[in-house]
Amino acid sequence: MTNSGTKPILYSYYRSSCSYRVRIALNLKNISYSQEIVNLLKGENKTETYKKYNPKGEVPALIIDGKTLVQSVPIIEYIDDTHQYKPRLLPEDSYKRYQARMISEIIASGIQPLQNNSVLKRVGEEKKTEWAHDFIKNGLDALEKALEESAGRYCVGDEVSIADCCLVPQIYNARRFNVDLTPYPIMTAIDERLSHIPAFKQAHPNQQPDFPGEGN
Repeated sequence: MTNSGTKPILYSYYRSSCSYRVRIALNLKNISYSQEIVNLLKGENKTETYKKYNPKGEVPALIIDGKTLVQSVPIIEYIDDTHQYKPRLLPEDSYKRYQARMISEIIASGIQPLQNNSVLKRVGEEKKTEWAHDFIKNGLDALEKALEESAGRYCVGDEVSIADCCLVPQIYNARRFNVDLTPYPIMTAIDERLSHIPAFKQAHPNQQPDFPGEGN
């Protein structure tokens, strides 16, 4: 475990699913951190001030151990590597670790990028809901199939993993876009179980300092 003695800083936006994943992981590892809010709707992520932390102008960025980390999945892997106590977010077993990474990639590479704010702006106001709805549904179809093999109480067996850190924010987004979750009983049951774990509750968008209130 490394420790620079300085409290980590997470550059975050309450509704960013990538930020949400990292908040969950930090909470699961009991890592105390402070937040700097980057309002995506106001374009604060595109300023030169913020781009010195993340040149691509995306959230999150995490300053920890004297380093600046970007991209949520590698950030979570770094946290797990440097804080090697339970819960281990990448399972010790090789095949379970593959399953956890595979599920995370279905979400982080195959669903989330197609429904993020920058893409939806290009699609246009008229079509953005239909676009997001369709790509989320296609991804969730594949995800539910993967969970048929891997799931126990959580995404991979009975221990919380990086896959769960990715699943919960994606379910949150699916609900935002009014995706019918009835065809996905495995993932919705897992989401329900995770919703009672304090680390997940505390990471929820409506618990963040920049949450503007219901209906936003």
